[in-house]
Amino acid sequence: MTSVDNLILFGKRLAMLRKELGWSQERLALESGLARSYVGGIERGQRNPSLVNICRLADTLQLPPAELLKFEQVGITKDAE
Repeated sequence: MTSVDNLILFGKRLAMLRKELGWSQERLALESGLARSYVGGIERGQRNPSLVNICRLADTLQLPPAELLKFEQVGITKDAE
């Protein structure tokens, strides 16, 4: 798996967790203090978030940061939507 694949999978995992809360990208951005366009870029696999921002997103979602990295355990693949 390439690093690009990991970015895509991370973004899909973030989007899945956000949607489970019924939150929009805009709400996640507002609550986390990040730009909505940045959150959207992460979810599309176009941005490589720093550890600080991964922790910020996890804290906002009230999850441990490791939860955002469990994308392979939930069956998300780069071909999934």
